[in-house]
Amino acid sequence: MNVLAPGSGVVVTGAARGIGKAMATRFADEGCRVVVADIDAAELGSVADSIGALAVPGDAASAAGTAALVDAAREELGKIDAWYGNAGVERGRGLEASDHAWLTSYEVNVLAHVRAARLLLPEWVARGAGRFVVTSSSAGLLTLLGSPSYAATEHAEIAFAEWLAATYRHQGVVAQAIVARSVKTAMLERSSGLPGFRTAEGALTAEEVADAAWDAGQGSQFWISLEPDVAEEYATRAADVDAWLDGVNRIRQELDGESDQQ
Repeated sequence: MNVLAPGSGVVVTGAARGIGKAMATRFADEGCRVVVADIDAAELGSVADSIGALAVPGDAASAAGTAALVDAAREELGKIDAWYGNAGVERGRGLEASDHAWLTSYEVNVLAHVRAARLLLPEWVARGAGRFVVTSSSAGLLTLLGSPSYAATEHAEIAFAEWLAATYRHQGVVAQAIVARSVKTAMLERSSGLPGFRTAEGALTAEEVADAAWDAGQGSQFWISLEPDVAEEYATRAADVDAWLDGVNRIRQELDGESDQQ
């Protein structure tokens, strides 16, 4: 089984800050050869310089951007051993969210992975080794009140990673999903006030997520689950979805009541 190890060729998207930066740093510290990508060229360059990685700025969600990143990474690394699709967005609120917000969410949170997998899987299947990891959210297992575009696309993101695992596991390809409820990143700050996200005081650090990603890189388990309460709530949801929906709806009613009183 392929594992992350010194010398592994690794690509991390969304690596200019937050979880992506922390993962790229941890992988480089462990001796991996790292290529980082992000739409923020300036911040990405700083990260790459600090860890000795190759920076490939651009839109890794677009078809052209994905192809350019894969080509650059193969030229730099020789072969790509692991792909960490970390770039993600949270756009829009409620049913008022625009079509643009929905389409952007789908492009970044879902299609970016599909486009990368199309380019990576043939080679991985041919040599019987490869690792494809998505950074998702507990919203993809549960939901996120207030942000349907994020909840729906995170579900789709996890579903695609599950499909990869179900389809290619016997051919040496490992597919995994990082799932966290809240992480101290810029997204958490932007999502302040959305029920389901913890405050910064209760959130994980990006470095804790990176540590979990590295540890999971030594195995093949699908879930890189960081908080026991997420797994427990997911099991509760699966056992009785209507009871779970009633509970989540009560939270929505309580929040609506608080809003009415203000």
